[in-house]
This record gives sequence, C-alpha cells and structure tokens, in this order.
Amino acid sequence: MATPRAKDADLGLTPPGAIDGIRVGVGGWTYAPWRETFFPEGLVQRRELEYASRRLSAIEINGTYYSAQKPDTYARWRDETPDGFVFTAKAPMRIVQAKALANTLGQVEAFVGGIATLGAKLGAIAWQFERNLDREDFARFVDGLPMSVDGRPLRHALEVRDATSVDTTLVDLARRKNVALVFTDSTEWPSFADITADFVYARLMRARSKITTGYARPELVAWAERARLWAGGGEPKDLPRLGGPSPKAVHRDVFVFFINADKERNPAAATTLIELLGDP
Repeated sequence: MATPRAKDADLGLTPPGAIDGIRVGVGGWTYAPWRETFFPEGLVQRRELEYASRRLSAIEINGTYYSAQKPDTYARWRDETPDGFVFTAKAPMRIVQAKALANTLGQVEAFVGGIATLGAKLGAIAWQFERNLDREDFARFVDGLPMSVDGRPLRHALEVRDATSVDTTLVDLARRKNVALVFTDSTEWPSFADITADFVYARLMRARSKITTGYARPELVAWAERARLWAGGGEPKDLPRLGGPSPKAVHRDVFVFFINADKERNPAAATTLIELLGDP
C-alpha cells in the first residue's frame, strides 16, 4: 500500500505517548528504505524525526555509539519532538569497548553531561558490551555509573553479548544498582528476561522482510501481552531467565524497540504493536 504524500500528512497528529507506561519505537530515524515503507512520499529528510516522533513513542539513538554529538544537536532533537516522547541512546563505542571500563568513568560523566541536554526526553542510556568482561572491572564500572543528571533520575540498561559473562552474578550486580539488563529475542546473542530494575528494556531483532509488519500478528499480540505484564509489575512465564522469579512491582516503565534484522519492517512492527497496546 502506497504511503501518503507529505502534503497530505498530518505531522501534527496526536502522538501515541506511553500506553500504561509502555513505549515502543525503533533504532534511529534516518534509513533510506523507510522513505518507501514508513515516511510519507515527498517528506523532506530534515522532517523525518518530526514525523517519526509522532508515530512512535520512543527512538533509540544509534549515532551516539559512533561519534559524539554537540549539545546543540541534542537540543534540536529535543525541540523537534512532541511532549511525552523520549529518546534512549547507545553509549559511545570508545567507552564500552575500552579494556579497562572503570577507567572510563570520566568519559561517562562527559557523555552524560552532553546528552542531558535532552532534558526530560532522555529515557535511558543503553550500554552494549560485545567482549568478555573482567568481573571486578565491570562491577566498578557499573557501580560508578551516575544515577542522576541535572537533578533528574538517570536510567541505564546493560546489554551483555558475551555468553561467558552472563550469569546470576550479573543479575545480582544489576539489581544492586537498579540498572536493567536488556532482553533481546536474538538467536545470536544471550537472551534472558530477568528483571533487575524499576523498568524493562527490550530489543526485538527478528523482523522478517516478507512480513509487512515485520512480525506476524500473533507474535505482536504476544509481545503486547508480555509488555502489559512487565508494566503491571509481573513477568512473562514464557521467556528464559538466568535465575528464579524476578521481584514483583506495582508498576514498571517498559521500552520495546524493534532493532536490526530486516529493519525496513521495524517501523511497521512498532506502529502495529502500539495499535495493539491501545486496544481495550
């Protein structure tokens, strides 16, 4: 089905916002194939964030992983997006790939100080670790993460991709610091759903190009139910965990991002999940 022309697109439509504390989005907003599958025909590139932030309730910024952004850039992104929308951001590669993570805490402070320009629209920072972790060094790093910035609470989510570094010790460390461990549905990386913080951070990586909505509708219905369980203080029984049941809560904020895979379908997966969450 053809996308609407930009002149007909209502960029002022009411953004979805969080639904019962659940936010749904994608990674980034600049991706050429989305100009055929997501953005209205003729929409100028400089307005793509403006449009995406009115169809989604969150976006994970990928560019921060590769290079530093100026505070003015963060301020522009903040001002182009509607009230209630939030960003999360991948922490810089130069930090997460350092041999001695605990020695980078000064760089962490500098990064956080810059991205704090997003203000209330900074939802969380995602830290992605690819290699085997030295346990003591990693614990010092996690313990040193700032938990507030400019008087606002700061959330952190850890994605540990080395299977040898993933065990109950990691769960205990994350719970002590109130940082989330990222859940992924990846077949390539460790996949576990232990809840370690007052929020949940999920990155879904199995979109298929042959399915218009990336995931089959029954799969998205199941993800809507899991997200509701997380938000309601429970947890899905069908997802793998490293330990026993996670602590229950009255409420949790939830972030669900459709990332990578056949990413041309990720916006459709996200908007369909938002629609399902909005159904009574």
